[in-house]
Amino acid sequence: MSDTHTLPAGGAAALAPRQYHLAHEPHPENGTALGFWLYLMSDCLIFAALFATYGVLGRSYAGGPTGAELFDLPLVALNTAFLLLSSITFGFAMLQKQQGKVGGTLAWLAITGLFGLCFLGLELYEFQHLIHQGAGPQRSAFLSAFFTLVATHGLHVTFGLVWLVVLMVQIAKHGLIRENQRRLMCLSMFWHFLDVVWIGVFTFVYLMGVL
Repeated sequence: MSDTHTLPAGGAAALAPRQYHLAHEPHPENGTALGFWLYLMSDCLIFAALFATYGVLGRSYAGGPTGAELFDLPLVALNTAFLLLSSITFGFAMLQKQQGKVGGTLAWLAITGLFGLCFLGLELYEFQHLIHQGAGPQRSAFLSAFFTLVATHGLHVTFGLVWLVVLMVQIAKHGLIRENQRRLMCLSMFWHFLDVVWIGVFTFVYLMGVL
């Protein structure tokens, strides 16, 4: 008698590995964009509070130096140019992304990061120069509000640069897949938001402080 057992056709089909297919895209359409807009709105509230604080304390010099005595306007204008140029180069990166060019996207992102580093370098130089002059954040309420506002913006730029480097690695490894395009769009909104905030800082803090 043979020990071989033959399974019916239905039984063989039942032992085959099951395959599952998603009925729909698990990531909601425009879900990330909406969430990121909500985050930017919360960031707007933070900067609005810092601008309001500076507006109240911006003339409280406590017998110390004023903005007209401290601010180096040509240096700040150069720093502003660096950040605005980085916004333009980010726009070029987005154009390359729309054309599906990985190399061009990475190249313009690298240039954007370079301008961002130049901006941070000049900002740190300004802080070091002010502290060396004895105009640190503890000198007066004016300087406390100034350092808090400008340093908070600089911290955002720092996080943006870290995000930029991580995203460049992801694009180099996986290409312009849907997820990376979504991340690139969010970073673009964040970077342009920082430009808008800095225009407010340059006008409200530096220009009005000197004039």
